[in-house]
Formats: sequence, structure tokens, C-alpha cells
Amino acid sequence: MQPARDPSLPPSLDALRELVAEDWTAVNRLIVKRLGSDVALVNQVAHHIVHCGGKRLRPLTVLLASKAAGYAGGDHIPAAAIVEFIHTATLLHDDVVDASGLRRGQETANSLFGNQASVLVGDFLYSRSFQMMVEIGEMRMLEVLADATNTIAEGEVLQLMNCNNPDVSETNYMEVIYRKTAKLFEAGTRIGAILAGAGEACEQALVAYGRHLGQAFQLVDDALDYDATTEELGKNIGDDLAEGKPTLPLIYAMKHGSAAERHMIREAIETGGTRNLTSIQLAIETSGGLRYTAERAQQEATLAAHALDSLSNSPFKDALVSLAHFAVRRRY
Repeated sequence: MQPARDPSLPPSLDALRELVAEDWTAVNRLIVKRLGSDVALVNQVAHHIVHCGGKRLRPLTVLLASKAAGYAGGDHIPAAAIVEFIHTATLLHDDVVDASGLRRGQETANSLFGNQASVLVGDFLYSRSFQMMVEIGEMRMLEVLADATNTIAEGEVLQLMNCNNPDVSETNYMEVIYRKTAKLFEAGTRIGAILAGAGEACEQALVAYGRHLGQAFQLVDDALDYDATTEELGKNIGDDLAEGKPTLPLIYAMKHGSAAERHMIREAIETGGTRNLTSIQLAIETSGGLRYTAERAQQEATLAAHALDSLSNSPFKDALVSLAHFAVRRRY
């Protein structure tokens, strides 16, 4: 017999997907179909992408937001696939920039197929997503996703500029995670309101929800880089440190740790090394860096949930609230 689920915990992702089961199946079917190409290497890399796992939270938020806004049509299916294509394109490019070898517990595409193929297939996904936007023919949706794609690119450049810089402030850090992560969540939930023609109040509520959800998600990701196992996270622990990324756990530990800890973390960020990873993990823990990052993530998740207060009650609204709780309680 399965143990009873703790009522204080949000439903599992599977339960949230079940709420939109037919739509979810349609999205995954469309992703496979539209990844197809006459070019063999594109198909090989695309096949790897499809079968290497991933939570696909972004397309799920598009489906749930559309339903929560009262949408009854069918364009939310390609819209959800488009958002996933944009996200996957950024991952392909990021793994090349970061020289990553592991993602979602699998070898990255750049490790298997080379940097050139990863970059070019990322370009293919971007262009395929815009082809699909044109097919939908909703100009405001095209505008939102074009702006989001541009903002994500700017966020990645900002993050690159911040690498190996131990003087990055929390404000600078939050600007980066908004641009590179939260903006696409925000765009996806906004599309739900646009497709539904739900009006400005609903649209702004879903914009705020997506923004805070995305920021909570990234804060947790950055904490897990120092507080999870490789098996849980699906990538190598300490990857952020190896790349010299000054994320919030490090920023907080430098501000509140001892002089020796500040020096050690500063040197690690400047050199992009993991030689002292275990000691840095301890410094982050003892200084309160993990606790503070978790608290900031919880604040963002709470703001996301409250952003939906003005929406009509529905199972889809409840699912969006549950998704915000999931974002901060996950271990992967």
C-alpha cells in the first residue's frame, strides 16, 4: 500500500500534468513532429534532446495559464511547444558557452556531437519556433516571444560579463536571473492570457506570476548547485563555481562569512576553480547562504501565488499555485 500523501505538500508534477493530460500528450507529440528535419545531424541532436528527460515546466505553465485565463481554443498547444523550443535552444547554447558535460543526468549534446552542431541546432530550434509563431498568426504573441528571446540573450551576456567577478551585488544577480530565466516563464504565462483575450488585469496577474515563479525556480537551482548530489541534480555539483559564476549563495557567504572564507570564495570566483569546493560548501552553509537563498526563493514563490488572487477560482489556478510550491521544494 502506498503511504498517504502529506497534505502540506503540493501535488506532484505528474498530478499537475494529469490535469491537462490530453493537452500535455499533444504538446509532446508536436515537439517530436516539429523537431524533424531533412538534415540527418539535426535529427540526431533533436532525438537526443527529446529523450534526455527534463521537467518541461515552461510548456506546462503555458497550458495551465491558458486554461486558468479561460482559453478554450487549440493554439496553446503549439504555443507551449514554441516556449520549450526556445528554452532548449538556450540550453544548447549555454552548454557550449559553459563547456558543460552533463545535464539531466545525460551527456550534453556538445559532448556527444560537438560545439558546432550544438550551436547550429540551437539556431534551428530558434528559427523553427518563429516559424510556428507565424503559423499561429497572433501578432502580440509574436511580439512577446521576440522580446523575451532578445532579453534572454542579453541576460546570458550579462552573466558572462559577471563571471569571475566576486564583486557582483545581489541586485546585479537578480537582474541576470530575471533576464535569463524568469523572462521566458513570464512570456509563457502571458501568452496564456493573450490567447484567451482575457484582458489587461488577467494578463498582468499572469505576467507577475510567471516572473516570480521563474525567479524562485532559478534561486533554487543556484542553491542546489551547493546542496544536492550529482544524481539528484542531473549535472556536476559545483558547475557554477567552476565557471566562476557569483550566484546568491556565494554572494551572501562573502558578505557574512569570516575573512578567511571571503578570501577563499573570492579567489574561487576569480579563478573558476573547485579545488576548495567542500570548504566553500561548508562556508555557504555556516554563513546562512543556503538558508537565505531558500528564503528568497520562498518569497518569490509566495509572490507568484498571490499574483493569481484576482483570477477566477479553478483547478488550473490551483495547479499554478501548486507549481509555485513545487518550484521551491524540489531537489532536482
